[in-house]
Amino acid sequence: MQDLLTFWNADGASASLPTLAWSLVLACAAAAGYLVQRHSGLPKVAGYSVVGAIAGFFGFADAAWPLTGNALFLLEIAIAVVLFEAGARISLRWFQHNPMVLVQSLVETVLTFIAVYWLLRQFDLAPIAAQALAIVAVVASPAVLTRVVMDTHAAGPVTERAIALSTLSTLYALTIGSALAGLIEAGENTGVLETIAPLFKLLGLSLAVAALLGLAIRTALRVMSPTSENTSMLLLALIAASTALATLVGGSAALSALLAGLLLKQLNPRPWIWPRQLGTAASMLTMLMFVLVSTVAAGTVWTAAGAALVLGVVAVRLLAKVLGTVLASPGSGLRLSQALWTGCAMSPMSSVALLLASQFALASQAHGAVITGVALPCILLMEVVGAVIATVALRRAGESGRDHAREAGDSGRGALE
Repeated sequence: MQDLLTFWNADGASASLPTLAWSLVLACAAAAGYLVQRHSGLPKVAGYSVVGAIAGFFGFADAAWPLTGNALFLLEIAIAVVLFEAGARISLRWFQHNPMVLVQSLVETVLTFIAVYWLLRQFDLAPIAAQALAIVAVVASPAVLTRVVMDTHAAGPVTERAIALSTLSTLYALTIGSALAGLIEAGENTGVLETIAPLFKLLGLSLAVAALLGLAIRTALRVMSPTSENTSMLLLALIAASTALATLVGGSAALSALLAGLLLKQLNPRPWIWPRQLGTAASMLTMLMFVLVSTVAAGTVWTAAGAALVLGVVAVRLLAKVLGTVLASPGSGLRLSQALWTGCAMSPMSSVALLLASQFALASQAHGAVITGVALPCILLMEVVGAVIATVALRRAGESGRDHAREAGDSGRGALE
């Protein structure tokens, strides 16, 4: 492969061979996503992930690990777009009227962390590696879930609660995980001040960037039509700029985007049709994100010895999320069955988990290989299987577009009769 790269670049071509490889992989992913949804009813992300995994297994689209450079920046932009959209769906007024939603998210998050950490310690993993992997396991993927919702045309209490809880778990994991990665890299793991200071620094810088982004978009939406393609381009450009700015000042680009979405929702409560407003470019970025995640995850070294641990983490994580959601369901507005399907819908892992795993792998040379060996197979497995589980959960909850169409048809027949 290296000889081919040398030959290609020596020929004076305007584009490199990796550019050609990635273009072909994305073209295949686009076709696979369409065919998977059309012929199986599964979400497009399943097709994207399978194509990326095949490319990663065969080394067709090489992506370095841990992520650095252009690959990391593209992933951060795509994550920022998704998290901005997810944050803009959540109104803080909702928590005032129903504070049990916050309790439910905290119970689910804490239970998942404790369960995964306990399991990893049973396999004699070092405490630092176990903590890092437990934080990665906490993340439920709003990216996968929102795409599943779009493809299944799902709507209802389970759908909205699953997106909200996934977004909140991402908020917790990004805040604590990014600070912990910085702490591990600095080697400052003694003393209360050294432990708390990085957390507040990261959160403060991310909040500052989020405020700039939210206010800039709020100002733009006052003078520009939300349905204009120029507005979409402006939104994407501002999100990209905030991603670069957050990285430069030492904040978290993903956390800044999520907080900016939350801020904008409070400043402008009326609903926005984000997929339409962000346009095709955002859809392309999202597809690239899913393909990149599965390509990187599939490119790691897989061992039979680690398979039991990976499957154990996946099973314990799913059980903890379902159990935590069900235990905190009284008073939260969800029936027991709805809480069960909500927990199942939160099973996917994807880009944010990969970003955190990359940060931990870079921060700790001593434990980076262990973190990589467990996190990447879990992420790849739950990007594909998690999307299927979420689809089944939303359908069993009766909230997919197919269920709505069936109910409408039954009502129409009843009226005719």
